[in-house]
Amino acid sequence: MFGTQLLYENTIQLFRVKPSLSTSIGTLALERPTILASGILGISLDIFERLYRSGAGAVVTKSLSKEPWDGYVNPTIFSVKGGGWLNAVGLANPGATEFSNMISKSHDVPIIVSLVGSTEDDFDFMVKQFENCKISAYELNLSCPHVAKVGLEVGDDVELVKKIVKKVKSDTNVPVIAKVGLGTTNYLDTVDAACEAGADGITAINTIRAMAIDVETQKPILSNKIGGLSGTPIKPIAVRCVYEISSKFDVPIIGCGGISTWQDAVEFILAGASAVQFGSVLGEHWTEVFAEINNGIKNYMEKNGYAKMSEMIGNAKRS
Repeated sequence: MFGTQLLYENTIQLFRVKPSLSTSIGTLALERPTILASGILGISLDIFERLYRSGAGAVVTKSLSKEPWDGYVNPTIFSVKGGGWLNAVGLANPGATEFSNMISKSHDVPIIVSLVGSTEDDFDFMVKQFENCKISAYELNLSCPHVAKVGLEVGDDVELVKKIVKKVKSDTNVPVIAKVGLGTTNYLDTVDAACEAGADGITAINTIRAMAIDVETQKPILSNKIGGLSGTPIKPIAVRCVYEISSKFDVPIIGCGGISTWQDAVEFILAGASAVQFGSVLGEHWTEVFAEINNGIKNYMEKNGYAKMSEMIGNAKRS
């Protein structure tokens, strides 16, 4: 009896399909669904390669502007209770031209270049700087919550969103992803405008406008006063946004906001995300978090009989 049971279990294991973590955002094929979010470690090809070897499916660069930006003076980042971070770095970056030179050498890392600007001409100029670079996709930052005249101000202008997406689509053959956030208008209108203009995917969401005050000095803690809240506190909001977008639009979604465990990642996938981004968690768990979350997703898929990512994407909408 024992031998028969053992034979049966071994046979089941033999024919059980190993889950595949491969996924796609438009024509961007990824071996793994975990992506480094923009703003975290996204400034060095050496670091990109290390993260990729550690399990990242792709990496997103820091948001790059037409000209170099120094950003804000300190303090620019502050930890909040509940595992979150409040930051107003001010999109400090070396500029698109300089950064394109930094990643011009040959590499195997899927790099998604994040761009930020205020006009379609800004984006046109920046994309052309990367014509001789190996780029997997562009992510258009239409939602930075703490820099004037770019980010949310752009994302709230649906006609400008259409112009920017159309311009970038005409300039490149790689996928174009629009990153949306919660501004003064309905963010679904921004998604609609981006999709109408041909966006290949949506990243949801960016950090959320927030503030912290030092009760001793009675002044805002950040030099810019207003910053963007990231990390664990915003996860339920981000999950809700992914669910709403996937319920209304037929577009691949990258879920972003407060992911720190494989359970968080699965939650986003069930809400409708084809991939996930995270960054704040690296402050505590460093690069091993990519392998941890990938392994957790794979074990969950095996436990629930999923052979492919597509079999579980958006399943929460079916309940």
